[in-house]
Amino acid sequence: MFATIQTPNFILDMASVKDFSVEEKLVNLVRLQKTDSKLDEIEVLRGELPMEVSDLEDEILGLHSRQTRVEEEINGISEFIEGKKVIIKESEALIAKYEKQSENVKNNREFEAINKEIEMQQLEIKLAEKHIRDANEELTEKIKTLDVAKKQVAVKEGVLNHKKSELEKIIAETEKEETYFKKQSADARGHIDERLIYSYDRIRNSYHNGLAVVPVERDACGGCFNSIPPQRQSEIRLHKKIIVCENCGRILVDGDLSDSVEAK
Repeated sequence: MFATIQTPNFILDMASVKDFSVEEKLVNLVRLQKTDSKLDEIEVLRGELPMEVSDLEDEILGLHSRQTRVEEEINGISEFIEGKKVIIKESEALIAKYEKQSENVKNNREFEAINKEIEMQQLEIKLAEKHIRDANEELTEKIKTLDVAKKQVAVKEGVLNHKKSELEKIIAETEKEETYFKKQSADARGHIDERLIYSYDRIRNSYHNGLAVVPVERDACGGCFNSIPPQRQSEIRLHKKIIVCENCGRILVDGDLSDSVEAK
């Protein structure tokens, strides 16, 4: 049978668990807490770097997408301009053809018809030239936008490489230590029943400092500093029950037991 939390007395009764004694569980809870605190210190050492690296990678990915989109727009405008240039050449060829034909007209009707065709092609040329001017203005703006995007990517990639270098250095310096403490943490967990581990993790995740197991110091809880009655302190020193603080819910151990366990 798993241990039960006696809410009125704030006691986790572990007497029915046969695998390990309450004292063994307390020792391993302290060891687990101190080991996990060492792992927390490593995370603090890394600080916000992992998140910063991830955010920068996402931002650079977005900038690359924007750069690709602008490049596609530039290609589209360039193709549009080339198409208009082709239209101008075709119109110029037609004008030359019509002008040659006008030399051999037989009457005014044919002459007027050829002149209308020439005028239409001249209008086509003017319209195409206007489109080219407008497109060139847009192209100039897009090129400026592309240059800005490229500079932004270069700056962000420089920052990312620096952050990655810092993170890799810290990881290299702490990898051996982290591996060791993770192994110690897993070993300590193996000597504590699942119900108690669940309670430990729940309490630990409830507090920013990650402290789920704390010693009684100066007659008070080492977590919230709430006063612990003498009778309760006596029960804690007996190591017969898992006792939690009535105020903050942290698991309490006596100072001597806490001092006897180290995470090296």
